[in-house]
Amino acid sequence: MKLIHSGKVRDVYEDRGDIILVASDRVSVYDVILPTPIPDKGKVLTRLSLWWFEQLADIVPNHIVSATDVPAEFAGRAVRCRRLDMIPVECIARGYLAGMGLKEYERDGSVSGVPLPAGLLEGSRLPEPIFTPTTKAQLGAHDEFITFDDVMSQEGSDVAAELRRITLEIYRRGAEIARERGVIIADTKLEFGRDSDGRLVLGDEVLTPDSSRFWPLDDWKPGRPQFAFDKQYVRDWATGTGWDKTSPAPEVPQEVVDVTRARYIEAYERITGRSW
Repeated sequence: MKLIHSGKVRDVYEDRGDIILVASDRVSVYDVILPTPIPDKGKVLTRLSLWWFEQLADIVPNHIVSATDVPAEFAGRAVRCRRLDMIPVECIARGYLAGMGLKEYERDGSVSGVPLPAGLLEGSRLPEPIFTPTTKAQLGAHDEFITFDDVMSQEGSDVAAELRRITLEIYRRGAEIARERGVIIADTKLEFGRDSDGRLVLGDEVLTPDSSRFWPLDDWKPGRPQFAFDKQYVRDWATGTGWDKTSPAPEVPQEVVDVTRARYIEAYERITGRSW
């Protein structure tokens, strides 16, 4: 088995022609890896992604070959995958206004070139989910908003249209399922690649607390920050330290580690209905 890439959260190995994708307990905020891991985080991301891949299989094929045929030392946090030629676009769907999308809306009245109605607040539900892609930055760099026209220029109009269609369809399906279980999926980030036949395939992770914003439905109220079942809690802590968002990042206190771990697990349990 050969290590071919180590990312912000995942390590990628080559094994017998397949890819072994290992989810670590590392956590990154503002595209910087924090020095303190969150115990069990990688296992939560892996289990939840596998659950979602099953729910979404009729929408788009995914990269999973096996969740059990992996090296013993990575059991529970790794999957065996097909090798894909990854598309260098972060495909983001937003159903609510938050994060960098909120900042761009407040400045421009739009997000990634998509105009939005005036008067929206932090946490407002959008009239319809929107596709707001970003660049896929290298480790240590920051993703930047791009427009749908930028994706067309880079990938071609047909591929861009499919990326948008599939991203929004996955978001709508996921948001509906989660809402029935008391969780709002405010936004999510997806990644796609092409298989050996040139088909678009869903890869990496899907609808996890690392790639999405999860809010409790019964606590949702526009006009203020929302309670988060995702890494927003640790992101807010990091911002509150006065950290300049460049490496090296500060050590995370045990209390913040414990709360973050508990929220990841609660997201998993609420959405899947399974006990951790």
